[in-house]
Amino acid sequence: MASFECDYLVGGAGAVGMAFVDALLGEDGEATVVMIDDHHQPGGHWNDAYPFVRLHQPSHFYGVASMDLGSKRIDAVGFNAGFYELASGAEVQTYFERVMRERLLPSGRVQYFPMSRYMGDNTFENVLSRETSQVAVRRRLVDCTYFKTSVPSRHQRAFAVADSVDCIAPNELPRLAPQYEHYCILGAGKTAMDTGVWLLESGVAPSSIHWVCPRRSWMINRVVTQGSVEFFEESIGGFANQLEALANATSKEDAFDRLEACGFMLRIDQTRRPEMFHYATISIAEVEQLRRIEQLVEAGRVAEIQPSGLVMESGESVTMPEGTLYVDCTASAVDFTSTDEVPFFQDGLITIQPVRMPNPCLSAAVGAYVEANYDDDARRNQLCKVIRLPDDELGFLRCTLGNMVNQVIWSFEPPLRDFVTNCRLDGFGAVIRDADPENPKHKAILKKMNDHSQPALENLQRLVETESG
Repeated sequence: MASFECDYLVGGAGAVGMAFVDALLGEDGEATVVMIDDHHQPGGHWNDAYPFVRLHQPSHFYGVASMDLGSKRIDAVGFNAGFYELASGAEVQTYFERVMRERLLPSGRVQYFPMSRYMGDNTFENVLSRETSQVAVRRRLVDCTYFKTSVPSRHQRAFAVADSVDCIAPNELPRLAPQYEHYCILGAGKTAMDTGVWLLESGVAPSSIHWVCPRRSWMINRVVTQGSVEFFEESIGGFANQLEALANATSKEDAFDRLEACGFMLRIDQTRRPEMFHYATISIAEVEQLRRIEQLVEAGRVAEIQPSGLVMESGESVTMPEGTLYVDCTASAVDFTSTDEVPFFQDGLITIQPVRMPNPCLSAAVGAYVEANYDDDARRNQLCKVIRLPDDELGFLRCTLGNMVNQVIWSFEPPLRDFVTNCRLDGFGAVIRDADPENPKHKAILKKMNDHSQPALENLQRLVETESG
């Protein structure tokens, strides 16, 4: 059995683990790290992603704090035209490989073991050789698996598929799509939306697509996520509009109605009220494409796919054209239904969780900063109040309240506040900081934001308490 020693044993070399280690190296000049991951290269679930996947958010505030992703290019064509570039899956994989090879390993303080599985008790096993290694950890184990990221190519299906039925992950769609004339998308999340847009963009007629949507989804309008001074009116103005809506809302339904009215939230079918919210971010152009798909199956979840069609969990049968290709987009991305309450910091253990939604990389970097600069776990946990992942409208209100509460707490800690504001991963703090004091529009937006911040915070507290029953 091989043996190693380090200050931190980090389980996971995906976006969260990389962002944590990157920030830790910058804040602690002596910390040593062993990183393990069961993939063959850095990037976590990005290694398993479908080929047409892209970031939801602009590239320039994703990844690790010390290295830019992309060039802040404005896309000129496509459904993201006019907005900052969204890195493709291949670009993200290449980026994380660069971070490992050019930033983490050259530090001399990071050891990286791909194709390795954590076995418990500070041991890990190489999945090929089966060799086991023991790690003497001086400080903490860092668990980067809380998000339980699930992708279609790896997840366990919750429905049965007959042997003669073709059901694939979207990873295989570009290769196999030409062999079929009809397609059925399974799932209501962002992967399903991406698949629908890809099929339509690739030339498939809307009449050749069925879409199984167990729940409709609220989505964030991508225009409000363009974190830069150049998009000040759209991004900070959008945030000011959000605060005004939340300050005046009388219920969670009223809050979403107001957020939709001000252009912050979108939905595909304006005649049906969405039940789900998972922070999917989308452009209006993509929404307009998805509205072209009219053959929707909204009878709940699929229990079985037979040669003749679908059998729903309710027992209802839905006939499908012969030879339909089913595209399984039902992986949940992360566990949105988890109610586990685990402290961020415990004796010998860090469990990386959201402290700023919906940015897991910034949350990880903040956790590293707090770990390196504060000595007491009680105080660390006060500064890293965990935000539960959202599943619905109430979940969004809780997340927004959590973001605001954490921001208030950080404002009383100037070094931490400045770290967040100046961190590349915070797409909006620096935009507010760099607002033009002579620009009347900037001044009006900042005034609107300041006028509604405290009322929004107080009303959110009331709404969350009332709606939680």
